[in-house]
Amino acid sequence: MAGDSRFPDVDADGSGKNEEMEIVVNVGGVRQVFYGDNLNQYPETRLAELINCLSGGYDSIFSLCDDYDPGKREFYFDRDPDAFKCIIDVYYFGEIHMKKGICPICFKNEMEFWKVDLKFLDDCCKTHLSEKREELEEIARRVQLILDDLGVDASESRWKRCQKYIWKFLEKPESSYPARVIAVLSFLFILISSVVMCVGTIPDLQVVDAEGNRMEHPTLDSIETACIGWFTMEYVLRLISSPNKLHFALSFMNIVDVLAILPFYVSLTLTHLGAKLMELSNVQQAVQALRIMRIARIFKLARHSSGLQTLTYALKRSFKELGLLLMYLAVGIFVFSALGYTMEQSHPDTLFKSIPQSFWWAIITMTTVGYGDIYPKTTLGKLNAAISFLCGVIAIALPIHPIINNFVRYYNKQRVLETAAKHELELMELNSAEGKATSSKSELEDLAREGKEGPYSSRLKVSHSDTFIHLLSEEKHYRTRLQSCK
Repeated sequence: MAGDSRFPDVDADGSGKNEEMEIVVNVGGVRQVFYGDNLNQYPETRLAELINCLSGGYDSIFSLCDDYDPGKREFYFDRDPDAFKCIIDVYYFGEIHMKKGICPICFKNEMEFWKVDLKFLDDCCKTHLSEKREELEEIARRVQLILDDLGVDASESRWKRCQKYIWKFLEKPESSYPARVIAVLSFLFILISSVVMCVGTIPDLQVVDAEGNRMEHPTLDSIETACIGWFTMEYVLRLISSPNKLHFALSFMNIVDVLAILPFYVSLTLTHLGAKLMELSNVQQAVQALRIMRIARIFKLARHSSGLQTLTYALKRSFKELGLLLMYLAVGIFVFSALGYTMEQSHPDTLFKSIPQSFWWAIITMTTVGYGDIYPKTTLGKLNAAISFLCGVIAIALPIHPIINNFVRYYNKQRVLETAAKHELELMELNSAEGKATSSKSELEDLAREGKEGPYSSRLKVSHSDTFIHLLSEEKHYRTRLQSCK
């Protein structure tokens, strides 16, 4: 290479001070001129190494760049010019800001190529990078779950395969048509049970027992028993087929399932055995209290509703805003209740008997409810009420917008992740199909060259509809595609 006529000799002795040296870098057609005093601030970066590589010959030069013009001393790189414009800011400002519209993962790869440490990336940009990493990890997790569902391990026992089938049947409605039917049935049972619980409190639909006490209609009791039987069977099957039973038992939604069915069995036990241990009136009170716990089953709807799950996550992510709202209200309630109590003491028929009692008035006023059971009667008291009302409206309105933004952001993110996971699977299938087509083509060429049938004939009979699911689980396909930006 050193004797090639296209390249004049490079400075073998490294003549010229590096601080005064000027180099030209061409990145994707964008030319930039750099001076040694700027680049040598960070000698471990690739651009700083370009200055020192001139004395090392062409092998050293081409180990750092894609091409080199010795006449212009211009280095060529086939890289992203937009990312490069952001990265070179480190030589002038000591920090890097990622321009809007650049994929954070691709930008990180560019920084690694130019050998610039991630510590120079500004904190706001690091947040985008961490969010993108989390998205890719979530996509990888979803793809892996789908691949695990599609794959069948022949080494597993029959009981393990049965467990996996039951788990997929009950937990993943999208896996098959019968699983969707089961999910719809479970949803209907939840609705029916909730309606029965409400209808059972209507006096006209209740019956009177031998002791004159009102109780639910026997028909409603039968429907309730059937619903509880379904919930119990569903929970037991899911517990038996769960891959991690401890995690299953401690999951919030599964705790809700237990609270939804437990009151029925406790009430049944108290009705039949409690009379022997305590008075009948105490048993009836305990049963009535347990029946109230049946409202927990309405939360089972969250299992079948992505909207409710998104709302729960948005509220969880909005603890800071909710805490700010409660702090505003707490301060306002304390201040305005104390003022209201003080201003109303001059009226003989005051309804503000104490500051703790005034808390109730301040709460219903600042939250714009206003029951009217307690109200000010003096002019100053009414003025205080008007101000507390306006402050309450402002305090409630301030954190609403961030909470709504969290809800919309998470909902849209879940849709994007779901689409990205499906896209990954489609790409894996496409890559697998292309790999099979290439393999089949080479086998045909070998057969034509050899001119005989032999043992190859059976291998040539590969249908286009042959499954390639097992190829999808290969690590090389899986990892490579997840590095790309969606």
